[in-house]
Amino acid sequence: MKSYQSIDPAVIELLPKAASDGVETVWDRYEAQQPQCGFGSLGVCCRHCVQGPCRIDPFGNGPKSGICGASADVIVARNLLRQVAAGAAAHVDHAYDVVDALELAAKEEINYTITDETKLRQVAKGLNLEISGKTAEELALEVVEAAYSDLANHGKRPVKWLMSNAPKERIAVWASLGILPRNPDREIREALHQTTMGMDGDPVNLVLATAKQGLVDGYSGLKLATDMQDILFGTPSPVVTEANLGILKEDYVNLIVHGHVPLLSEKIVYWAAKLQEEALLAGAKGILVSGICCTGNEVLMRKGIPLVTNFLAQELAIVTGAVDAMVVDVQCIMPSLSKVAACYHTELITTMPIVKLPGAAHVPFTLENADEAAKEIVRKAIFSYTHRDPKKVHVPNYRRKIMAGFSVEAIIGALSTVNPADPLKPLIDNIVNGNILGVVATVGCNNVKVTQDSLHVELVKELIRNNVLVVATGCSAHALAKAGLMNPEGTEAYAGEGLKAVLTAIGQAAGLGAPLPPVLHMGSCVDNSRIGDLVTAIAAYLKVDSALLPVAASAPEPQHEKALSIGTWAVTMGLTTHLGVVPPVLGSKAVAELLTQGLTDVIGGKFYIETDALKAAQGLMEDIRAKRKKLGLPS
Repeated sequence: MKSYQSIDPAVIELLPKAASDGVETVWDRYEAQQPQCGFGSLGVCCRHCVQGPCRIDPFGNGPKSGICGASADVIVARNLLRQVAAGAAAHVDHAYDVVDALELAAKEEINYTITDETKLRQVAKGLNLEISGKTAEELALEVVEAAYSDLANHGKRPVKWLMSNAPKERIAVWASLGILPRNPDREIREALHQTTMGMDGDPVNLVLATAKQGLVDGYSGLKLATDMQDILFGTPSPVVTEANLGILKEDYVNLIVHGHVPLLSEKIVYWAAKLQEEALLAGAKGILVSGICCTGNEVLMRKGIPLVTNFLAQELAIVTGAVDAMVVDVQCIMPSLSKVAACYHTELITTMPIVKLPGAAHVPFTLENADEAAKEIVRKAIFSYTHRDPKKVHVPNYRRKIMAGFSVEAIIGALSTVNPADPLKPLIDNIVNGNILGVVATVGCNNVKVTQDSLHVELVKELIRNNVLVVATGCSAHALAKAGLMNPEGTEAYAGEGLKAVLTAIGQAAGLGAPLPPVLHMGSCVDNSRIGDLVTAIAAYLKVDSALLPVAASAPEPQHEKALSIGTWAVTMGLTTHLGVVPPVLGSKAVAELLTQGLTDVIGGKFYIETDALKAAQGLMEDIRAKRKKLGLPS
């Protein structure tokens, strides 16, 4: 076990077992890749046409342009635009699936129901739809039609979901730059066209196109998906459960849901509860459903399902020998899982037509057959339990209590216990008086180049010690949950006095008998839109541009193209956005300076690159203090 691999004690305990069981992990494969390609790391490798691949010599001794004449600036900017467009495509595809589900549910053609009519009416009101006199199903179909009209827009009208939900001051900035998106699919297609050989050779124009992709992601991906999921499955409210590999139970059927879209996982949770008797007949004490990555976050927020682990340790969940089935949908699923599962009794099950793995079972999932697929999967897990080898089972005894479910509605609900007439006022007052220095959102992934979870945890501990309120989503939320930063004890142990006083007062007023956690779990990666909604609400309350707020963002360990697209959206919102892993842009000084400095002048936000957690925290706090000073607040 090498010390740099993880700070998670459960991971540290399981890695030697993986080695003794003959299992190759992500860390082994990372070592085998060393040294990684320097050209690719700098972003100066281009393979967009078959004359290449071309690469630019970063030291200036070799080629200074590609065969077509593209400079390092152009190559780096094109590569970045393609990555961000791919991230946006992943989230828009996710959103489309959930819009489709809402339509069929409203038509009563599938066995899903509209769970949150209040959210439905809120969304409809934001779209300026007439609400009175309509059933939930009728209104849902009108909301669906509004969503589809964005995807079918052939004119110049900007995306409705953006125009209905974004801060008005931001919309004006984006319009002045010509980056308001129209049809999200059209914008993604145009980005691919713009980056082909013989097209755009202006790095500034390419970076602005990248900003447009961030808006596509933020509103036609993140915001649209979250709204639809809340309408279908309910808007989250606080729940208490546990996180880390120690939640697995040796005498239960352990079924893990992994991926990002909750359409199937919601059904699995339902049928696991219904089929408990079958598990008892198989010799187990019951069925435990738990989650990895954002599917895990989704069923955690709404159902209180425990979290197993985050991205980098997904293989190690199987290495425990206690996982009877792992079912995956889309995104962040390592192809290696089938090889790892083959070393144990674990049934790995794919479900989607665009995610198949050799060696895995495939149970086709459609909205029409959701219940049948879920039942089949649960029964596969029960059958697999009967083939478990007790000699291969080792579950590390590490788990932490976690309080989650902090949607914007839940946060405002908690604040309303302090001031029912003006719920946002207690938060704003405490930011104004300095009890809360500012707010930082931590989001995104694990990256094998970084000691797992270390940047997330060290950064956040420094922030909350200095009275910065932290909200978190995605694998960052997993990391902070495992570290004990999402329970009241974390507030007592780590929060600064001002932040602790605020969280204690709200927790007591809400009847918890304890403080709120120092880090509020706001959900999955698409639920970053909740953070955007909170920022938008605060900006509207103060009647200022969101770019002026003492708010920042951080992706401490980004690895997926989705993290880059989310980060780009945060920058377009006017936020300084920290990245703890250097993206492949350093091959172009011009592009790197544009992203980290020049964008501020035109769009309000910027990327901030810092690989040291404590320095990153200090940098974010300096940014917050500078914004406080501009607002005339004590810093």
